[in-house]
Amino acid sequence: MTENKIREILGLVHQRRMSPDQAVDRLRNLPFEDLGFARIDNHRSLRRGVPEVVFGEGKTVDQIATIGRHMASAEVNLIVTRLAADKARALRRKLTRLDYRADAQIGLVIVKEPEPRGHGTVTVVTAGTSDIPVAEEAAICAELFENRVERIYDVGVAGLHRVAAKLDELRSASVLIVVAGMEGALPSVVAGLVDKPVIAVPTSVGYGASFGGITALLGMLNSCAGGVTVVNIDNGFGAALAATMINRVGLADRKK
Repeated sequence: MTENKIREILGLVHQRRMSPDQAVDRLRNLPFEDLGFARIDNHRSLRRGVPEVVFGEGKTVDQIATIGRHMASAEVNLIVTRLAADKARALRRKLTRLDYRADAQIGLVIVKEPEPRGHGTVTVVTAGTSDIPVAEEAAICAELFENRVERIYDVGVAGLHRVAAKLDELRSASVLIVVAGMEGALPSVVAGLVDKPVIAVPTSVGYGASFGGITALLGMLNSCAGGVTVVNIDNGFGAALAATMINRVGLADRKK
């Protein structure tokens, strides 16, 4: 249930085209809907400006399908992260409108197309091609959270001339999400070149001593460039949400 939908219902009551009882019935499942195995947070779009996102790993196909049907009936876009390909194939038989983005392991059922807003562009940058799955999770979620998104991939520190070639695009961003594995150096490099917020995402990409992303995580936390914000290993979704909040700072006050 989005803010616009609630305003629409209240407008219909004001115009006497809907009775108060009908409005209450439409709003009955706020702030959440209890399905027994899950409580769908229908109020999240109103509180935070983004819909609830379903973490697909660990949930059964039937559970995700049930959640998806109820979210669709509430006119909320369904976003399922960490959705394996085999589970997505089974889920599509129950949710025929499911759009599966294999690179990001994200499943979508779009009820309403997002309309970009915010101060500017969220630019997603990767050190290497192997970091793209995590970057795509960030980019797709950022798009669905109503941001304009640009992608700059495979510009890692093994060839700094690649970063230099993209300086204009990097500096024109409102917020940057920088995704890197191995030693996790790229966010420090980017943060040293721009005057915009940098959200660093360590990935689990790397050889043995990368320890599944811990080396990149610690490297980013110890960045020499000040002001780098770090999310958890492989957490593209978390980076997208943080970038969205930064990109919208002050917009609500402007409306008033």
